[in-house]
Amino acid sequence: MQVYVFRNNTIESFFSHDYSFSGYNDISVIPQEAMRYVWCYQLPIEANACRVAQMIEQYEKNLDYVLNRISESKLLIAFTIENRWCLKYVEADDRLSKAINHYNDFLYDKCGTNKNLKIIDIAEFSTSYSIEQLIDWKYFFAYQVPYNPKLAKDFQIWFERKISQIDLQRKKCLVLDLDNTIWSGIVEEDGMEGIVCSGDYPGNVFHLWQEMLLELSKKGVMLVICSKNDEQEIMQLFEKNPNLVLRKEHFVAWRINWNDKVSNIKQLAKDLNIGLESMVFVDDNPTEREWVKQQLPQVEVPDFPQYAYLIPDFGRQIIEKYFSVYQLTDEDLLKTKQYKDNVVRQQELTKFKDFGDYLRSLNFHLTIERANEYSVSRIAQMTQKTNQFNLTTHRFSESDIKQFIAQGWYIYTLAVADKFGDSGITGCMIIKPNYEIDTMLLSCRILGKGIEKAFFCYVMNQLQESENITAVYVPTEKNKQVENFYESVGMELYETKDGIKYYRNAKKMQLEISDIYSIN
Repeated sequence: MQVYVFRNNTIESFFSHDYSFSGYNDISVIPQEAMRYVWCYQLPIEANACRVAQMIEQYEKNLDYVLNRISESKLLIAFTIENRWCLKYVEADDRLSKAINHYNDFLYDKCGTNKNLKIIDIAEFSTSYSIEQLIDWKYFFAYQVPYNPKLAKDFQIWFERKISQIDLQRKKCLVLDLDNTIWSGIVEEDGMEGIVCSGDYPGNVFHLWQEMLLELSKKGVMLVICSKNDEQEIMQLFEKNPNLVLRKEHFVAWRINWNDKVSNIKQLAKDLNIGLESMVFVDDNPTEREWVKQQLPQVEVPDFPQYAYLIPDFGRQIIEKYFSVYQLTDEDLLKTKQYKDNVVRQQELTKFKDFGDYLRSLNFHLTIERANEYSVSRIAQMTQKTNQFNLTTHRFSESDIKQFIAQGWYIYTLAVADKFGDSGITGCMIIKPNYEIDTMLLSCRILGKGIEKAFFCYVMNQLQESENITAVYVPTEKNKQVENFYESVGMELYETKDGIKYYRNAKKMQLEISDIYSIN
């Protein structure tokens, strides 16, 4: 059983086939084999508001009962409730409104003390529809279906997006054109003084749009520029125009030239050491968008609005679709600086003829430690997002990681710092109690410096009691670069089947770690 749903109505058609459901208002059965749970109670539709308020109070007690009887390592996702069918006999009677508000406040309070509880605001879905669209009374009275069955597909898409946010899945990089995309005007035609980003329409629209982009940057999304312009002129514009919200320092990288944008986007991905699938490209020019769509199908290319007044809603949509997450890790908040530091590291490399001398000059400090409550969220996030250096590409949620810890799995994290900055937690190893390496991964931004071997060797040296470590490499479209990693660190390849490679080590491993790396 993957997901078990507690409910008070008929909602099966709104969830995918691998969900199981309780009876109406039934909390007598709490299947412990479920991987996660959903609490989907919605407002009863009755004429007596006082009775409904009492029922809502009981929902709080029921949820508390369930929370106390499921493992802290398993996720419970709870929906808020809303009054989608308002029935007031006396306008000043606020008992039902108070009960609803109290219930929703109760959910968020519980979320603060129960780390395995996540809240989804149902109003984010329902407010897109009128009451006539939202409820089909025939289905409500015949089958107790709370929402119109015609909305089931829309609900599933919305709910899966919310699950992705909870599981910390999002795009990494927003690639931005400049002229008529983040400001009004064309630098080559209107000059720097003709660029508008404040004042009356449409300047006020672009000012708000840039504020939204700045907030995205603060939340860990990389902003980069891909524009056909003169670079020196653009840099002067960022420096001298007092009305711009975004400045040069808010962008991780840029390609401002007259080359085609497909080539520039490829180069940006290479410079940042990220996959094209991590990028979203925004450009007001439909010809440029179509060219990128055709040549780089991995890149998301949303349609930019024709009229400036539609840009804020466009921004809201791309944030919700590509960049929104349930919560941020410490690494997310530092992401822009970390990638900018990486660009400086690449520039530093050109000063050295010997790569070993270059690595030694960086003064690496590696912090390797067992997983704890502070690193669980980051570990789950890395398993969801890391593709290039990922030996198995197994995806895990926070609740999965917590459950592994409770079961005695060996889970190690790697944090990397050097003279240019702190990259934070950028690697992890997940090892089963029988010493099978389930997952080994490193963030793309620390690759190519030998850190992966130092990490592996250190962890293996910690497992003193094991003489039979096993591992597996599972090929994907994106992890070919690590297909021979285990051979490179001395593991024995004993079988290959359907491209999957199986490894073992028949004796204790005491592996030498280069003194280039200082390990805490």
